[in-house]
Amino acid sequence: MISNKEALRRLCAGNGRFVSDSSIFNNAFSHKSRCHSLTENQNPFAIILGCSDSRVPAEIIFDQGLGDLFVIRVAGNIVAPSQIGSIEFAVERFDTKLVVIMGHSRCGAIQATIDELKSPKSQSNNFYSIVDHIRPSLTPLLQIDQNQDLLLQQAVRANIRSSVHQLKHSSKILEKLVKKKKLLIIGAEYSLDTGIVTFFDK
Repeated sequence: MISNKEALRRLCAGNGRFVSDSSIFNNAFSHKSRCHSLTENQNPFAIILGCSDSRVPAEIIFDQGLGDLFVIRVAGNIVAPSQIGSIEFAVERFDTKLVVIMGHSRCGAIQATIDELKSPKSQSNNFYSIVDHIRPSLTPLLQIDQNQDLLLQQAVRANIRSSVHQLKHSSKILEKLVKKKKLLIIGAEYSLDTGIVTFFDK
């Protein structure tokens, strides 16, 4: 298995290809030979916990093919028990050494949470399970009188950092590997405008 630094380098290079429209995996999802080679096992070099937004498919924006990424998607890229368990599974089963929690600009889940916190309307407990995960990182920002676009931008980034912190400290398995420098967990933000992924705290 490759190191977390090499895994991060691959993601950066792939995103560079995506941004410059020079993908090398354009047809990777239809390659039958690649598909057949993965029927018995997989060896993903990175785990991506990202938002469910249809405009942010990790395999495409990082220009990777079948079997390269272990992707978990949930609205607002929140860290809940099922996501933690999925990451633990991938880390232990595949010895993957890099986890990226990736949010994105103008995230609808973050905006919906801001709206709900300002003026509660939803009666859905399921929706509130997402709001409740995002709420702690947004509450301090809502105390500041500021432009709504700036608020959303700051809220997206605060939620990413909060999710990274939560993941690092909500699992004894992951926490132990991070302390031993056998696992790197970092945040990232994808820009809907430019296609560029900015990694936090590399």
